[in-house]
Amino acid sequence: MNGDIPGPADVAGTGLAGGPGSGADAAPGGAGSGAQRGRPRSQEAERAILTATVELLADRGLAAMSIEEVAARAGVGKTTIYRRWPSKGLLALDAFVTSFREEQPLPDTGTLRGDLLAALTAWVRAVTQTAMGPMLTSLIAEAQHDPELRGAWRGRVIEPLRSQHRIMLERAVARGEIPASVDAEVVLDLFFGAAEHRLLLGHLPMTDAFIGTVVDVILGGIQPDGGDLGAGAGSGAGAGSGAGAG
Repeated sequence: MNGDIPGPADVAGTGLAGGPGSGADAAPGGAGSGAQRGRPRSQEAERAILTATVELLADRGLAAMSIEEVAARAGVGKTTIYRRWPSKGLLALDAFVTSFREEQPLPDTGTLRGDLLAALTAWVRAVTQTAMGPMLTSLIAEAQHDPELRGAWRGRVIEPLRSQHRIMLERAVARGEIPASVDAEVVLDLFFGAAEHRLLLGHLPMTDAFIGTVVDVILGGIQPDGGDLGAGAGSGAGAGSGAGAG
């Protein structure tokens, strides 16, 4: 399993180089005019802003972060940030998405059990071994009272991730591992819900055994009678014993 899951990316490093919206809206002064010396422009400005946002979110959380701090750390003016992101919640979301997507590859192990184990291991690793965990919890909290962020969260995070994971279920149907009548939306709710519950409440750790058990409970409810979808619960989830508490 470990060979199927990439290690955690450096969230404040090169992973942000391809951030969304690169090239749009040059920094104050534009590419063709006299911008202040020492201030990054365009793509460079966006990278600096997103990197600064990730660092501040990891250090202080979204509630304590301010646009002024981001601007100072990135070496840009506040207007450069507001031109791209009208709120700090949307800025934090872009910084999160840019890094988090790199941590969630679509596995293709040849079996549904293998795919589910690989996908859940990658999710747990991202939220327990990188800055993604604190960022995720901060964004979920902020989205409860920010309708604009809540809508963007669904469109930028929830739906793309669910669409990617539906592919694993579609492949399993094509292989005859599960019936076509399986409710994919319920399966995805169960798949993400257990791990998010432990992340948000922090009452129990997200271990290899936890990952294996979640996957096997799901498979036990959707596999045809007598079907063989792999080994028993808790075997070889591959997150490593250092996955830690959520």
